[in-house]
Amino acid sequence: MLVRDIRQELERYRAICRARGIPCTRQRLAILEAVLTRTNHPTADEVHATVTRRLRSVSRPTVYRVLEELVEMGLIGKACHPGKAVRFDRRTDLHHHLVCLRCNSIIDISDPRLDAVQVPDTRKYGFKVSDFRVQLRGLCTKCLKREEEK
Repeated sequence: MLVRDIRQELERYRAICRARGIPCTRQRLAILEAVLTRTNHPTADEVHATVTRRLRSVSRPTVYRVLEELVEMGLIGKACHPGKAVRFDRRTDLHHHLVCLRCNSIIDISDPRLDAVQVPDTRKYGFKVSDFRVQLRGLCTKCLKREEEK
């Protein structure tokens, strides 16, 4: 994400906070910026480690709470990895993920064929789909290379 885009997202966050009457604190801005500047999909603990380098007094519960607020506001997304820690995603547009089963890395993938996947009718289950993401699981390049070296 470009510096200009990060600034725009931070300003959008400030506007949302003003509209909702939420204090736009340095801590909240630092948490959002920590996600937006990462090229990977950080866990809450990774975000906490990044933020506390600048603002030592930010607690882990504060980071978890603010990350959930940011997801609810639509400023960041969640990339869920079954059985692993939730990871946060700076991208909120429709995209999909490649998930490494060995190192747990998550790689963004955009493909119109995946975007065109037809979501089945789930009404008979009493379930309404509001979003979908395709998750392809396997081994990333680094883990494949390590496997070949064995």
